[in-house]
Amino acid sequence: MTDAAVEVVATRPTPGTPRPYDFPNVERTRLANKLSLIVANLPGRPLVSASLVLRNGAGDEPDGEAGATVLAARALTEGTQLYDAIALVEASERLGASIHADAGWDAMSIGVEVPASRLEAALDLLAEVALRPTFPTAEVDRLRDERLNDLLQAEADPRRRADEAYSATIYSGGSPYRRPAGGTKESVERLDPGRLRAAYHRGLDPARATLIVGGDLAGIDVPAITERLFGSWGSSFGAGPTGLIVAESAVRERFVRVLHRPGSVQTEIRIGHIGLPRRIPDFHALSVMGAILGGLFNSRLNTKLREEKGYTYGAGAGFDLRRAAGPFAARAAVNTEVTVPAIIDILAELERIRDTSVTDAELKAARDFLVGVFPLTSWPAIGRRSRRSRPMPCRRRRGPMSDRLPRRSSSSGMPTHLRRSSRWPASAGW
Repeated sequence: MTDAAVEVVATRPTPGTPRPYDFPNVERTRLANKLSLIVANLPGRPLVSASLVLRNGAGDEPDGEAGATVLAARALTEGTQLYDAIALVEASERLGASIHADAGWDAMSIGVEVPASRLEAALDLLAEVALRPTFPTAEVDRLRDERLNDLLQAEADPRRRADEAYSATIYSGGSPYRRPAGGTKESVERLDPGRLRAAYHRGLDPARATLIVGGDLAGIDVPAITERLFGSWGSSFGAGPTGLIVAESAVRERFVRVLHRPGSVQTEIRIGHIGLPRRIPDFHALSVMGAILGGLFNSRLNTKLREEKGYTYGAGAGFDLRRAAGPFAARAAVNTEVTVPAIIDILAELERIRDTSVTDAELKAARDFLVGVFPLTSWPAIGRRSRRSRPMPCRRRRGPMSDRLPRRSSSSGMPTHLRRSSRWPASAGW
């Protein structure tokens, strides 16, 4: 190997300067039936994405029907008045389209990706799935059995057992957040087509729905197409406004809960408390703080537990922001013999992020990462949302993303935004 090659290998690459990103202009309209329409014209992006978002999530369902909303979303593409499951797949494939439905804690979404030239036909399929699903008994039974098998497998998965026990521990008995969004064994066993239909119709109200379309829409009259396909949609029987979601803490003081699993060579650790809802003034500051604490590979938690101590392959922390206050948790899987030292280190890092300033280098790394990935996670036509995200109608924002993130640290402590959010993580309940 030449001296020049050795020098290249020895030099660690550094990240470049993030390119600026500005929100595209969006046009907002509202149909006569109060359906909201958001259109983003993105020239040069021939693959168009359309997503119908219904404000109806797992957080809105009663305990006795827990899991019905998630299962109903999965069943939407299993049959409609015009198509059975196979025919629907064939119809979408003829268009070069992909159609899908999903639900989370806050909302349900039905989406399609398709070349711009076939958008109208694809939106016709989306309307068919959204407005005329049939919830076939055989398909619902299959999906229910799959979920029950998944719950059975979860019993043997230490990570999932820890996650579920953590939520059940920190939330009060009246909160839907204390259980999995997909329901429990007892609730899922009772689900049938009638219950899934009722869960879906609960949110089938155009006044609480938004259709978002993004892509190269030159020459396409999206409002006219939407009016033709969705204009006659009226509020479904059983639809109604969503109520307040209970997110009260069951924790009044710091304590430890242990789930004993004989023979396990690793310990799954969860430390935290109830966090915050999504709509808060300090959202961007909280995002930066979360990245510094446990959202990056070089975050404080991962650096301490993995790089310095060698306790784990990876440690992290973050806020699961929902319509009501979702959980905050620090997470790690460590060898059992270092369980106590790992807990001590995690608690020390939680206290340090709350009580001391972040460095300029940490702030820059977190900002650059969040700005860099932002275009990949924000607009459906640029990057499809993951299953864990909760789609909500977007609010129009002007100016680059970087303008809304904290810019620098200072000798007087954290940036103003980070100082305002420094009460999180909170020490009560660790």
